[in-house]
Amino acid sequence: MADLIQDLEWRGALQDASEGAREALTAGPLTAYAGFDPTANSLHVGSLMPMLALARLQRAGHSPIAVVGGGTGLIGDPSGKAVERTLQTPEQVEANVAGIRVQLARFLDFEVKTNPARLVNNADWLTTMSAMAFLRDVGKYFTVNYMLAKESVKRRIESEDGISYTEFSYLLLQAYDFLELFDRHGCTVQIGGSDQWGNITAGIDLIRRLRATKAHGVVLPLVTTSAGTKFGKTEAGTVWLDPDRTSPFRFYQFWLNTDDKDSARYLKFFTFLDHAVIQELMHGIETAPEKREAQRVLAREVTKLVHGQDQLERAERTSTVLFGEDITTLPVADLLDVFGDAPSTDLARAEAEGDGVALVDLLVRAGLAPSKGEARRLVQSGGVYVNNRRQADVAARVRVAEAIGGQLFVLRRGQRQQHIVRVQ
Repeated sequence: MADLIQDLEWRGALQDASEGAREALTAGPLTAYAGFDPTANSLHVGSLMPMLALARLQRAGHSPIAVVGGGTGLIGDPSGKAVERTLQTPEQVEANVAGIRVQLARFLDFEVKTNPARLVNNADWLTTMSAMAFLRDVGKYFTVNYMLAKESVKRRIESEDGISYTEFSYLLLQAYDFLELFDRHGCTVQIGGSDQWGNITAGIDLIRRLRATKAHGVVLPLVTTSAGTKFGKTEAGTVWLDPDRTSPFRFYQFWLNTDDKDSARYLKFFTFLDHAVIQELMHGIETAPEKREAQRVLAREVTKLVHGQDQLERAERTSTVLFGEDITTLPVADLLDVFGDAPSTDLARAEAEGDGVALVDLLVRAGLAPSKGEARRLVQSGGVYVNNRRQADVAARVRVAEAIGGQLFVLRRGQRQQHIVRVQ
């Protein structure tokens, strides 16, 4: 347990802690919780920090609780938000909670006998409490001045739209969560992102006032890229943990494409690799960055952690074949996922049967060339590929027998312009 704090600090994964928190986590086994907001039916890569923090605590001998906010999700946390959230229906929140439960179970051990993890839903106590009881039993212990001083509230009050009473009350709901978890499970530590500091300290204050016990808070850094942009956002959108929202291949590629400036930090943040291994990979970033070994290890470790060994192997196999010469052996579903953002054109099967369709005609139809003359020039210059194979014959024809899985062709102009032709 003494090594836990040292490890978190070495990884840069402990930004701050309340007075006595480090000593308490070092002294003996405690129960700690982190909350996860069900704004969607999946968590995203930005949620990995608190998920891994709980997993590290459990490996060190502490008992983790993952709280899915089925109750607070009906309200919405104003922390870090410039405008009011759109309220979700109870049915939406319930569906989102179900999806998140599955993902949390991949990180925590619920079967170990000594310190099993727990998964709870704060709807169990928040939705059964009356407004009158909440005002008397919780609201009584917080002054409006205290709440106005919290950064998440202060920032919204200063904004043009302000903050509703609904979201203003969120701080009290999260404070009550901490008290309820203390009473039910002896939980004395709350973990969250640095934007949660105000909410966490409110819970610490409530437990001190009502139970005369010292509770603790630990906050994690909010991850950004070296360019200062929000972590986990790409041109295609958010990188989700749900394979139906972000495929394991795209998930793997996200980590593989990490900038050299970020790869060392991400190895520390998002893997369980020991210090010596990470130090060696960091040395490789400095001495042989072109090999991108740190990124490959990062992609392997995080993909395996989130999606399992089978999906990791499939993502690696797809990457190897895709960026080689022959993509014809790949499953059609994998190719459609890889090229999901590429434009596409339908081709009637009758056109592609027999002698097929002229390649120059298909290039014009797909918009890869403005005219047949330009299409011929592109082929002659070696700038046209069909299924990753360079085409040199201006008289070439595209036949259904050569379609991948009998269903599609991948046309490419130069190195980057991809176009899918679907045989209908």
